[in-house]
Amino acid sequence: MVGIVIVSHSDKIAQGTVELCEQMSQGLVKVIPAGGTSDNDIGTDATKIEKGIVQADSGEGVLVFVDLGSAMMSTDVAFELLNGELRKRVVIADAPLVEGSVVATVQASMGSDLETVRATAEESREMSKLE
Repeated sequence: MVGIVIVSHSDKIAQGTVELCEQMSQGLVKVIPAGGTSDNDIGTDATKIEKGIVQADSGEGVLVFVDLGSAMMSTDVAFELLNGELRKRVVIADAPLVEGSVVATVQASMGSDLETVRATAEESREMSKLE
């Protein structure tokens, strides 16, 4: 099953998003928080992200969500820390952190492949909240 990693500058945001995703997928999907720095401050940590990716991987791919621009930079560094085979199975979603990760988790829980899970997440950019 596709795994998911939540990268946020705030550990609390990452943990809360994981909690919501786990509830929506009934715990079927590995959703791993990678929020905050290693010393529990606001920020991101490439090593924490890399460990989260390794933990989320079951061999079918990992989709990573990031909250702000510098989280993307830390995630790029984390990618460089991965072994070659795992790196080939990891992608970043261009999607909202909460909405995207929730719909991606539900899609992954249905056994969809990485590209389908990613596409579903990225479609969430167009979700209107005011209809």
